[in-house]
Amino acid sequence: MGALHEGHLSLVRSARAGTDLVAASIFVNPTQFGPNEDLATYPRTFDRDCEMLERTGVDVVFAPSVEEMYPAGALTWVVVEELSNKLDGRSRPGHFRGVTTVLSKLFHIVEPDRAFFGQKDAAQVAIIRRMVRDLNLPVEIVVCPIVRESDGLAMSSRNAYLNAEERKRALALQRSLMRVREMASAGETDATAMVGAGREEINGEPGVRLDYFEIVNPETLDPVQNVGGGALAAVAAYVGSTRLIDNILLPARS
Repeated sequence: MGALHEGHLSLVRSARAGTDLVAASIFVNPTQFGPNEDLATYPRTFDRDCEMLERTGVDVVFAPSVEEMYPAGALTWVVVEELSNKLDGRSRPGHFRGVTTVLSKLFHIVEPDRAFFGQKDAAQVAIIRRMVRDLNLPVEIVVCPIVRESDGLAMSSRNAYLNAEERKRALALQRSLMRVREMASAGETDATAMVGAGREEINGEPGVRLDYFEIVNPETLDPVQNVGGGALAAVAAYVGSTRLIDNILLPARS
């Protein structure tokens, strides 16, 4: 949706290395915002974004208007049932309906062979993969690692909303995940204990309000009881009024 940062550019570099032509879309999609969310204030830096994309090796920028993407009277939606109401979908009703509808349109218009997404949006990744599989869409979904600031905060366009104090408090998200990773490395496999520890880390940081901390199957987004087979630890929290997300993948134990 624009307001590009190094995380976005890492996707471009991956695409540049693995394909012979790279297209990027910039579109602040209104249908994935709730009625009380930040559509009106979402950062829009189109000229800067285009310069960054050109320098990083993008061949084509597709930047449609809302009217082009959603013709007057449009009634059709693409919904991935069940998955779309988990994690961020539970907290943001209708969000993923907007995401999958606009992505199905973009895939149809651009017809990419491969599409590159970031692991930071882990629920989105699971839903996109299921949509592509279920609808037999001829596109390969490539998921790239989370890119972090030097102190560990996951890069996000919404980080721009944080003041200096909130920026420090936002590190609680990564700390909660690192605590879970340390438990897993020490041999803990009980997801309930790990979720409790992650939530404790978030709740102990003033000015940070937990939305969810869950450990789930990365494909179905259903909670797991034992992480020994591998799992996704995901967190969302409000830092001041800004909602941030982060996650880590816990590998299967050998």
